[in-house]
Amino acid sequence: MAVSQQAIPDESSSSACALELNHLGKSFGALAAVGSVSLQIGAHERRAILGSNGAGKTTLFNLVTGDLTPSRGKILFFGKDITAMPVHQRMRIGMRRTYQISKLFWDLTVMDSLFLACRGVSKNRFAMLKAHHLDQDRMQAEEIAQKVHLHHRARERVKSLSYGEQRQLEIGFALAGNPRLILLDEPAAGLSPAERMNLVALLKDLPEELPFVIIEHDLDVALRVVDQVSLMHNGTVFKEGTPAEIEADPEVQRLYLGEDHG
Repeated sequence: MAVSQQAIPDESSSSACALELNHLGKSFGALAAVGSVSLQIGAHERRAILGSNGAGKTTLFNLVTGDLTPSRGKILFFGKDITAMPVHQRMRIGMRRTYQISKLFWDLTVMDSLFLACRGVSKNRFAMLKAHHLDQDRMQAEEIAQKVHLHHRARERVKSLSYGEQRQLEIGFALAGNPRLILLDEPAAGLSPAERMNLVALLKDLPEELPFVIIEHDLDVALRVVDQVSLMHNGTVFKEGTPAEIEADPEVQRLYLGEDHG
């Protein structure tokens, strides 16, 4: 079974954007963690959101996924207003995310973990019968294991995986069901150089029609896997462009990349 997407709206329609944020903001008392962010993520686009610690990146993600309630603004998902929609309903219509801190089933095998992730977002999520080898969710779990480079570890317990493999498994969870957009929260955090290279290959190999947004401190990872970059500072987006434009921008080099980045 292919890891497929639901039908993507026609590019000529108002829902040609996978994600649209209109003056989205979040305040905690007098502190504006996210000021007023407006973004448009294309239906097939791969976008990085960069910025220093405290820039508002993770808060912005939490607003998009429903983990936080906006103080102002609007969120559109393929043209549908989801600003007040709870997390589980956003998942049902195709939004997925990973987290900075791993949330895994430590005592299950890799395959059983992926199967549960697939079954949990499928129409058969309440089925009590044991899955047979032709079960659609089981078949998708096997394909996802291949896509996240864990097929050779499929029968092993999650707690035996290396840290890098655990992050790969989290991306596998995000591929469960029919994702229309994936939000990746610092997937390279804590990875070795070899594991970072594997992550870059994994992200590049995702289906071309599947858009994703990535928050990442490792610029050598983020800039190699996206089409566009939004740079946040003090809770707002202050710079946007292609990876090449962002790297070449003198202000970006001074504030975020360092003078010797090259």
